[in-house]
Amino acid sequence: QIDSFAPPVGNDDTTIDMRRYEVNVLVDNGQTEGAPVISEQNPTYNNLFGRLEYEMQGGLLTTHFTNIKCGSLHYANGGYLMIDAHELLENPNTWRALKRALTSNQISLQPAATMNNGQVLAKSLAPEPIPLNVKVILMGSPDLFYALYYADEAFQTLFKVRADFDGTMPNVVGNVNEYAQFIAARCHEEKLLHFDPSGVGRVVEHGSRLVDNQNKLSTRFGLIADLVREASFWAGKNGRSLVTAADVQQALDERLNRANFYELRTQERILNEQVFVATAGEVVGQVNGLSVIDMGEYAFGIPGRLTARTYVGDGGVVHIEREIDMSGPIHDKGVLTLNGYLGGKYATESALSFAASLTFEQNYAGIDGDSASSTELYALLSSLGNLPIKQGIAVTGSVNQRGEIQPIGGVNEKIEGFFKICAARGLTGEQGVIIPASNVGDLMLSDEVITAVSEGNFHIWAITHVDEGIELLTGVPAGKADEDGQFEEGTVHHAVQGQLRNLESKRSGNKEDDDDDEADEGDEDKEES
Repeated sequence: QIDSFAPPVGNDDTTIDMRRYEVNVLVDNGQTEGAPVISEQNPTYNNLFGRLEYEMQGGLLTTHFTNIKCGSLHYANGGYLMIDAHELLENPNTWRALKRALTSNQISLQPAATMNNGQVLAKSLAPEPIPLNVKVILMGSPDLFYALYYADEAFQTLFKVRADFDGTMPNVVGNVNEYAQFIAARCHEEKLLHFDPSGVGRVVEHGSRLVDNQNKLSTRFGLIADLVREASFWAGKNGRSLVTAADVQQALDERLNRANFYELRTQERILNEQVFVATAGEVVGQVNGLSVIDMGEYAFGIPGRLTARTYVGDGGVVHIEREIDMSGPIHDKGVLTLNGYLGGKYATESALSFAASLTFEQNYAGIDGDSASSTELYALLSSLGNLPIKQGIAVTGSVNQRGEIQPIGGVNEKIEGFFKICAARGLTGEQGVIIPASNVGDLMLSDEVITAVSEGNFHIWAITHVDEGIELLTGVPAGKADEDGQFEEGTVHHAVQGQLRNLESKRSGNKEDDDDDEADEGDEDKEES
């Protein structure tokens, strides 16, 4: 055998390089079954296309064909290569080289010694291109796909097949069994404690909670695997041989304790009355709205006071956050929708003339989304009709111009956020949350909330129209219009309609007085002249 790293010395004292007689095998798929499937985690040029290594001889850089090293494209040739698109685009030169390779169906290795604008930096080689037959799979976000699709014409030609991966799957018996199999596989492979049926059921419940839908399960199995490991740890600490639902819940509680610092501080400010949120009594033009704060791995709901004031004028609804650019476009759309509802409800025969201001009290950050539009509408109706609203009820839901309540996101976090404040102050049996009926299928609430609701200490009302919500909040019938557009006395809409006409009458009277004053001033000017 010839040791190529210590070549023999000839009779003339010259070194004989025997590497010229060797074979440089780049890839050996002799033991591979089927087409090769390669995943490249760091798609740099050298990792994809290979490299040509150099060595020092006699003070000079030189190389040899045995120094040609292969890359992922060589390993995947004849099969499939998976690349993270975000990582690939961080190397623009590599992205361009990959497009050239896929277009020409060849792997061309550009030596590092000649990559500086073609200038030769050392004695090098120019390996012949290798025929390429590979399917490249780019993985990335939809935003990145669309950015490449419209910005790079070659992308449309080279990557013609798109596949979306859903983060959810139906909550059916077959998929629940697969959840159980996944849990069992993790326990076998990682030597974890196995789960009893209650433990598996609690993990499945958490899978639905992750997607806020009773009829779906999350396919984010990395998060599920983490929960399995943590639950196994706590079961061992508790001296159990099998993981139960209590152990899974303890793992979830420990996660909560690690992530809810900001939530606790926010609740503390409300309970200390540094942030004003009422959970008892009745107030005109004041409603408890609900919002969600997302901290990344943890999101929580928090109540906030929304107030409305109405008065004589013709400026319509003015939202203070909108006026000072503290609100996003979706929220602004929800506010403008209120004008459409009020006009269609009360101004079919005469002009709608009033002024109103809305604001989220003690809100010092931006706000977006239209989930508070129904809350804003209730506050307006209460202020216009001089009807007090029950402060033990919080509201969430989007509203359209017809008064229909539309679904929103984060319904579980919102309900639980208000429940925690009410529970800390003491449940009265009259507190609760109004949600859209279309969000009922999304309810995956904590055990504390479920227990309180079942015992009648807390309530969740699901509604489809504003009329249902205002009746719950005020205890007064909403009322229906007759053929002449008039509402019966003793109803919310009758009170609102009467106040709108009163405001219009006052505005018209003030305008006539101003016109008379201007006319009198004109007559005086004529007499003087």
